[in-house]
Amino acid sequence: MKRAIPALVLSAAALVPVWRYAPSTDTTSTAEPAPSASASTSSGATVVTGPTIDTEKGPVQVQATFQGEKITAVRFLQQPDHPQTEAAVPVLIEETLTAQSAEIDTVSGATITSDAYRESLQATIDENGKAAASSDSAAGDSEAAAQNASRTVAGPTVGTSKGDVQVQVTFEGDEIAAVEMLKQPNHPQTEAAVPVLIKETLAAQSADLDTVSGATITSDGYRESLQAAIDAKA
Repeated sequence: MKRAIPALVLSAAALVPVWRYAPSTDTTSTAEPAPSASASTSSGATVVTGPTIDTEKGPVQVQATFQGEKITAVRFLQQPDHPQTEAAVPVLIEETLTAQSAEIDTVSGATITSDAYRESLQATIDENGKAAASSDSAAGDSEAAAQNASRTVAGPTVGTSKGDVQVQVTFEGDEIAAVEMLKQPNHPQTEAAVPVLIKETLAAQSADLDTVSGATITSDGYRESLQAAIDAKA
């Protein structure tokens, strides 16, 4: 009976499955489509976050700070956990600040990280350029809109022996679009002269006008008030 025990133990052991761990030998990784870089502005500086570049060593992502077009700072948001990468980071950043571009040399022993760094960095440079161009375009549009906006300017009141003369001018950009008499002598010759003076002003686009016959005093007062309005607009 004692001899049967070892046989039973061996039989039970034979029923236990043998498990073997086989590690994966696939170490290749591919770069995912790079997301668009995003920009934000603070205290005159533009901080742009580049896309994440996936490599077989690990993800690489940089963030660059710009003053205008100048790169003033670069930092890694993601980097492979590897001694060669850690040694390469300060070298890549220093070269970037010197070159002011992504056209920098590969750091020896960190080729993969260097390539991904350049790709993420170039995206930040491109995004900063787009943001600057958009800002310049918006500024230009605002300036053009301001130049084309209507503006009404009242000239000073000019006292004459016939009575006060004052004109008001409406500008569309630099063009005189309309002229209105705010004050004028109560005289038939003045009333007849006013439409003539206004018509000549719109044609000449200046205060260089002929004197209306029979309304010399009113014509002189009109030109003086008109010229002051033109000067005030400028």
